[in-house]
Amino acid sequence: MGVQGGHTHENGVACSHVGGTTDIPSYHTRDLIVKEDIMAKTKELAEVIFNSAEVQQYRKAEQQINDNERVKSLIGQIKKKQKEVVAFEKTFKNPDMVKKIEAEMETLQDELDGIPIVAQFQQSQSDINYLLQLVVTVIRDTVSDRINMEDVTPEEDPETCSD
Repeated sequence: MGVQGGHTHENGVACSHVGGTTDIPSYHTRDLIVKEDIMAKTKELAEVIFNSAEVQQYRKAEQQINDNERVKSLIGQIKKKQKEVVAFEKTFKNPDMVKKIEAEMETLQDELDGIPIVAQFQQSQSDINYLLQLVVTVIRDTVSDRINMEDVTPEEDPETCSD
């Protein structure tokens, strides 16, 4: 795996020395994805997240949703109405029917949203999304802070300054 104008190190990292002035390797996304140490830690973190209370609550709520006939019926009716809206918009060009069906959909959606297990399911989805966003933010900020700390150059020793 060579890079135009560069070479590959023994660890498989493609290195490009543009103008011969840098020794910084150029990483391709596919090379970063296969880093075994990063992937191992990522899978370990994913397992911890999967076993978290948030994910377990989501799975429980999802199962309750799947087992509830009223919820399934309402979802089915809403999907049917969505198809009807498309038909009356595109095929029949009937805006009055579109408004009527959208109002019916809103009523069905309000009923669906009023079912406690649906609210619980939606909250559990929100909790998982928040947890995942938090993990990504902490990783990003930690890496960024570490890079910024390493980029800070120590002040020169006043004894070595020349006037």
